Amino acid sequence: MSAFGRIRLRAIACVAVALGLSPVPGAREAQATESYAIAMHGAPAVPADFTHMPYANPDAPKGGRLVWGALGTFDSLNPLIVRGLAVQQIRGFVVESLMTRGNDEAFTLYGLLAKSVETDDARSYVTFHLDPRARFSDGKPVAAEDVLFSWALLRDKGRPNHRQYYSKVAKAETPDPLTVRFDLTDANDRELPLILALMPVLPKHAVNPATFEETTMTGPVGSGPYRVTAVKPGASVTLTRNSDYWARDLPVNRGLYNFDEIRLDFYREANGEFEAFKRGLYDFRVEGEPLRWHDGYDFPAARSGEVIRDVIKTGMPQPSEFLVFNTRRPVFADIRVRQALTLLFDFEWINRNYFFGLYARSAGFFAGSELSAYGRPADEREREFLKQAGAQIPPDILDGSYHLPVSDGSGRDRTTLRKALALLSEAGYDINGTVLRQRATKAPLTFEILVTTRDQERIALAYQRDLKRAGIEVSVRAVDPVQFDQRRLGYEFDMIQNRWDQSLSPGNEQSFYWGSQATDIPGTRNYMGAKDPAIDALIAALLEARERPAFVATVRALDRTLMSGFYAIPLFNVQEQWLARWNRIERPATTALTGYLPETWWQKPDPQPK
Repeated sequence: MSAFGRIRLRAIACVAVALGLSPVPGAREAQATESYAIAMHGAPAVPADFTHMPYANPDAPKGGRLVWGALGTFDSLNPLIVRGLAVQQIRGFVVESLMTRGNDEAFTLYGLLAKSVETDDARSYVTFHLDPRARFSDGKPVAAEDVLFSWALLRDKGRPNHRQYYSKVAKAETPDPLTVRFDLTDANDRELPLILALMPVLPKHAVNPATFEETTMTGPVGSGPYRVTAVKPGASVTLTRNSDYWARDLPVNRGLYNFDEIRLDFYREANGEFEAFKRGLYDFRVEGEPLRWHDGYDFPAARSGEVIRDVIKTGMPQPSEFLVFNTRRPVFADIRVRQALTLLFDFEWINRNYFFGLYARSAGFFAGSELSAYGRPADEREREFLKQAGAQIPPDILDGSYHLPVSDGSGRDRTTLRKALALLSEAGYDINGTVLRQRATKAPLTFEILVTTRDQERIALAYQRDLKRAGIEVSVRAVDPVQFDQRRLGYEFDMIQNRWDQSLSPGNEQSFYWGSQATDIPGTRNYMGAKDPAIDALIAALLEARERPAFVATVRALDRTLMSGFYAIPLFNVQEQWLARWNRIERPATTALTGYLPETWWQKPDPQPK
């Protein structure tokens, strides 16, 4: 570890002790416990003798086929590397982890490949005891050496988040063929045992490390419920249920993975994808366009009840869309420019004219949950977190009085325009004729918005109109999904639309989203280029939090710090999931906290002859 790293760890430890995040050395003895499950905070909600998950139907019939429509394309079946556009469903349906999520809890994991997990109170190590029944799809047993191999491979050649997480392990060993122990000394990361539990496990005998980082159209050998059985490059992938799946009778899987076959069909264009759904070419869609949800489902199958529309309320932070500033670009380096551009986005006009008023808006990144700091004053505990982290928070964001600008909805609001021009003048820009120019160089303020869907383009064009009133010339460039993803991963853009999905237990992924180390590494999700020691310190602190109240206060402090940076323009919050499905597909009466789960669905049985 570098000298900087050691200094940073000592600083984090001091902050943690000062804020009551970790015990004073010697205050309590480390107690090792072995369990069927592990929770980030508190205890697992499901008892050890559970028979199935509460959101699954244990009596769901097996058989049939689910056709899953997806927008975009793919050129790889390996979702564990940066290169290529991969089929993400490979992860979970084909490749499994040591443990699996309980989808009714903030962050609790239950045994899968590992029948039990052992750790101490300080979480200075974690040991996984493998289920001796576990098998890969080629029939070979899952062994501790496969887990060790996967850890080392993903640490050295995996996606940036895997490299970041798994490099925190001080030592890994296999005491016996079915046991793996990870030494987490000095990691200062109470989430790390859970992160390791979710690590994809690959067969050592079937993976070539030398070619692992190359894209491939060959289906991987996994231990999951499905195998890849057919591939049409860029068009479709067929997964077939493994009749010999080793874990089909485990309580965590009872009522799951009911279809004999899952086919993923890819569509290049959103309207074509919707037209295919109307014709019954695929079975369900999660609607993301309010206009279409409002009046696009007036077709015969929807009117007759053959197509069912479900509105699902989840318990998760509401997914939020943002226009993201790439602060690596000089045009966005000044926070006053970013504040002015936020003022010029006319949400009220767009929400009324494009979205039928169906959307809300939050300045924070954990909207609609207890983790959000937006509109909420910081309490003493949170203020102490912010002070120790060295965060610079404006008074109105600190006391909860800050709110996003509200226009008159006319598309020509003069009040917000005047405020924006005043900020831009402070940043060194003046109107020269009809063009906003930098006072010193006379260079115009101009940038490009990169889009890949018609919905993104529509929002960008409306924003372009708003900016033109301030003398700002913006170009909107539409590219195909492959080029968009390549440019996004390489940070080759000025502004893009993006969404960071959040859970009720944010953790290590926050470093991947906006940590300083992720700023200059291609393939992370720090698209904004945030590089703030206060953000890093708060992420480290939330990973050390032992109890939920301290954890919530830390996340709110992080949310407040991100808001204060004006790194992105909030567009809207998705307050519910809009699910449309053909009635041949059925789902359980109970919905998980996380929302819809296709793995819990089944095909409606054919009517029995009378």
